[in-house]
Amino acid sequence: MLKRDTKKNSLKPATLMVHGGTMRSNFGETSEAMFLTQGFVYDTAEAAEARFKGEEPGFIYSRYANPTTRMFEERMMALEGAEDARGTASGMAAVAAAIQCQVKAGDHVVAARALFGSCRYIVETVMARCGVDCTLVDGRDLDQWQQAMRPNTKVFFMETPTNPTLEVIDIAAVAEIAHRAGAKLVVDNVFATPIHQKPLALGADVVIYSATKHIDGQGRCLGGIILSSKDWIDENLHDFYRHTGPALSPFNAWTLLKGLETLPLRVAHQTASAAAIADRLAEHGKISRVLYPGREDHPDYAIAKRQMAAGSTLIAFDLAGGKSEAFRFLNALEIVLISNNLGDAKSLVTHPATTTHKNLSPEARAELGINDGLIRLSLGLEDVEDLWDDIEAALAAA
Repeated sequence: MLKRDTKKNSLKPATLMVHGGTMRSNFGETSEAMFLTQGFVYDTAEAAEARFKGEEPGFIYSRYANPTTRMFEERMMALEGAEDARGTASGMAAVAAAIQCQVKAGDHVVAARALFGSCRYIVETVMARCGVDCTLVDGRDLDQWQQAMRPNTKVFFMETPTNPTLEVIDIAAVAEIAHRAGAKLVVDNVFATPIHQKPLALGADVVIYSATKHIDGQGRCLGGIILSSKDWIDENLHDFYRHTGPALSPFNAWTLLKGLETLPLRVAHQTASAAAIADRLAEHGKISRVLYPGREDHPDYAIAKRQMAAGSTLIAFDLAGGKSEAFRFLNALEIVLISNNLGDAKSLVTHPATTTHKNLSPEARAELGINDGLIRLSLGLEDVEDLWDDIEAALAAA
């Protein structure tokens, strides 16, 4: 751990991502240790009893907590400015647990309609099966959040920027609406990354990540995390997490710790590439629309400039020729890979209408601006000139 722990709050993210949360064993290892164990042993029966009662600190079972997983959680807490956290097996495990742990039958959830397909399934289908109503709103319209409120509304849920059209929602304004009614705001911050946006500082109560994306950043493993105040974790998530078992594996936690060491460097490079490619796409004759939060022509640029440090690593753009032209473009790419993942060291591209959002009705996709020519591009670590040459050649082929 840091020798001057009292000064850790003054350290910059790049330093925290190398040193934050580290616990060393008596061997004094440089790299974090990987504790691949299901359970833990006790010196005496009395010690086991005391630990289960919470009278003695220590680990009990890796479904509850594990030293390697805890290092990952504490490093993310240092980066996010959170009091507590729980690692999860995937990003969707984080979404489901963060919402389910604080609602019951008869409660109500309000969610921004622009969500990843699996997130919409959670709020519209899974919650309905549990007797929880959900209202979807245009997240950028503050009046719709206000009008959707009911006496039994417990949770507001959003992602910003959104997947895949990169809408930017005013976190502080929505948090104020939620708190006036006693509801909690949960923000999926995966597209912005913890480098470019701090939802807790803007008023959100809970922030979640698919650590599979930028945090790992190299296509190796699944993971997620839920971060909040200690009170919220203790009162809502703690028991739910222990008994339902969405725990992050120690091996994946160790892999994610290694990813965090380079997160600031990777995100800075990817963001610079995204900004450069977005500007070139906007000038290309075959592109009818470019969506990048860092550009002044983005519909939500004013909000993005206020709450994000930069435009982040993804771009969405339209090819006027629809699906056939989009597919010709995708198939002509040689460096950029076709994949529904994002935040990777490799540049990745997908066609949302036939992949991530295929289960939405045509009407729902149209409402979200997901047309058949829409492409989502996640910038990697390749040289930006090589990427542009590849994209330009594929546009010519399309």
